[in-house]
Order: sequence, then structure tokens, then C-alpha cells
Amino acid sequence: MVVIGLVGKPSSGKSTTLNSLTDANAKVGAFPFTTIDPNKATGYLEVDCACARVGKQEECSPTYGYCRDGKRGVPIMLLDVAGLVPNAHLGRGLGNKFLSDLTEADCLIHIVDASGCTDAEGKATRGYDPLKDIEWLQEEIFRWILGNLMDKWPSVVKRHIATKSTALETLRQQLGGYSANKKLIGKALDRYPEVHGTPLPPLEKWDQDTIEDVVRCFMDVKFPTVLSLNKMDHPDADKNVSKIILKYPDSKTILTSSITEVFLRKLADQNYIKYEPGTEFVDTIDDLGPESGLKEIDDKIRNRIENVRDLVLYRFGSTGVVDLLKAAAELLELVPVYPVRNINSFSSGDGGAFKDCLLVKRGTPVINVARKIMGDVTIAHIEGVGGVKVGEEDTVDVGKNDILCFKIAPGGK
Repeated sequence: MVVIGLVGKPSSGKSTTLNSLTDANAKVGAFPFTTIDPNKATGYLEVDCACARVGKQEECSPTYGYCRDGKRGVPIMLLDVAGLVPNAHLGRGLGNKFLSDLTEADCLIHIVDASGCTDAEGKATRGYDPLKDIEWLQEEIFRWILGNLMDKWPSVVKRHIATKSTALETLRQQLGGYSANKKLIGKALDRYPEVHGTPLPPLEKWDQDTIEDVVRCFMDVKFPTVLSLNKMDHPDADKNVSKIILKYPDSKTILTSSITEVFLRKLADQNYIKYEPGTEFVDTIDDLGPESGLKEIDDKIRNRIENVRDLVLYRFGSTGVVDLLKAAAELLELVPVYPVRNINSFSSGDGGAFKDCLLVKRGTPVINVARKIMGDVTIAHIEGVGGVKVGEEDTVDVGKNDILCFKIAPGGK
């Protein structure tokens, strides 16, 4: 299960963003997660559904999530990491608990108040530099991991030498508690020479600087982060956005106005407007006429909609909120895969097409997809579109081996 962590200081718009991401805004399929903690919620990653590719839009019937005209909302777990404050790594507030919650996340979305109208504690101000918030969050995570590692470093080195372990094996034991597997830690160690241009020394020779550099490499692969520069329509936001992009040119950065997204979805729910999330298109009864079935709007709502169009939608192309989960999926290289029982009708045996969809990392072998869905069963063969045989080690990508039918060998379950 992919988990996206939402982080941000108070008053940055995190709760509003969470509300907009978790509102599927229409009769979605059955709730996909049997147990939801208070700080977890279901968001919907919107993808191009395979049904449009094969002309099955009318028959597409997701068990979970939704599909509207070939646009599919795939459920994804969101983790609301609240309570982070400066010096959380020292235990301030509920810092240790919420930093520990981060270990569940595969990716972070950092909601940043780009207007500069809230200080580090979320209190109203003017002229605050939001760059500090980005640096603060990264430093909190860094100090937390580094502190945990340094507390026992002498004994770690001693055991490493005594057991003649590799750096990978030793770090797997130390960093495994952050929900990091051997592959992820290996990727972090491989990143060190890429970043520093020099080989990584033997672990027993690591000094303080080397350990810190390794921790930062680990952070890069464990906590890839999307920056949501919220309140983008505020007059002071432009200069702050430019500053952040210049400082972090390689970061996934999305400009957002979450309060605008919530406002538009609420009006759409109340039938005052037709609104397609992720676009600039908002229509009222003035635009579509009485035959649209939309309610009449008063001057107050009309003026507010015009302001939203001018300051947000026409200027930026959308509120940006829909793009947040898409950006996270890109960072994680996630692609949707559609397992079906009948490769000709694309059904799962009980009516409707493309009932199931799961997210996997691009390049995953199809046999791994089978294991993820069905566990340890014996697969007789695997079929793709048209009944074409697919090899177990063939990999998945968008439009490639992403519609699959797994045939189980007799007695194989």
C-alpha cells in the first residue's frame, strides 16, 4: 500500500489541502481500507483509465474509487502528519511521535504557505520567508535520523568490524526501522558517489561529515518530497515562489490554492456550478442557461467566482491541488495496472469492466504483480490484451503489460 504523508506547519493550508484531496466529490466505490486511523484518509490519484483505450468507458465499474469519462480516481492512503514544530527532533510537542509516523510514508507532500503571512508557529504576520519552512522540515528529519544513529554509532562500528559485515548490511540493521528495505538503503549508498564525486569510504572510517552525508542521501531516497506552494494567489506569493524555485530547482514544485479548490467543490456539490477539478473550467447558470439545471447565483457568489477565475484559474490553469498526487506518483514512478479475469471483456466475473486497479512501480516484473494480488500461487500463464502471452519477467509501464489476466495452474492455489 502506497502511503503519502502530508506535512506542514499550522495555518499553512494543510487541513484544507487534505480535505480537497480526500473529497472524491461523487459516489465512489466501496471504501478500500478496512481500518483507518484518525490521522489517515483516502485520497484519489487521477489517472487515464485503461477503459478509454479499449472503448469500455460505459462498462467501467471500479470496485474502489471512481471512473468518469475515462478519468479514474485510484484510492491512495494519505497520512496527515500533524504536530510538527521546530525542534520536534528534541521531543518538543509530540515531535518524536509524529516524526515516527513519517516512517510509514513513501513520499511527502509539504504544504508551504507561499504568502509569507504566517510565521514558524503558524501565527499571522507579514513578510515571513517560507524558505525557512522548507529548510526547517528537512533539518528536523535529518537531526532525528542522525541523532538516533549517532547515539549508538561506536557500538555499530565495533559490531561491523567484528562481524565483517558490508556497509549495506550494517545500515540495513540500523535504518530498517524507518520502513527502509535493503534495496532502498543500497540506493542511498549508491547516491553518495553521485552526489560527492568520490567513493564512499569503508564504514569503519566514516567521520562525522561522512555520516551526515550518508544520512542526507538516505533522506533523498526515503522521503522524496513534493513542495505544495499554497496560497499562490496572494499578492506576496510571486516573489516567494521564485525564491523557492531558484533554491530548489530539482524539487517537484506545485503551485496551489487549496481554499479555492474546496470553495469550488462545495459550489459544485450544491449545484451552483459545473466544475471539472484540475482544469480552469467553471460554468454557472449564466454560462449554460436554465436548461443546465444549475441553481441561480446571487451577486456575492457571482463576484467571488469571477475573482477565482481571474486570480487563480485563468492565471494558473487550475487550483493545482489535483496535480499534487500526480506529482507524488511521478516521484515514486507509480503506474496503474488492471488485473482482469477475462482478457476479452476485461471483466472480473461479476459484471463490469476494469473493476480492479492497483499502483505499482514502473518496471515491476508482472510475476511480482501477480504475487502482490494473489500471494504465493502457481501461475500457469499470463495474458495481455488480445490474449497475447506475457512472460513472467516482462515489466509493466503505462500502456505496456498494464492489463493482465493471470491463469492459475490446476491445484495451484
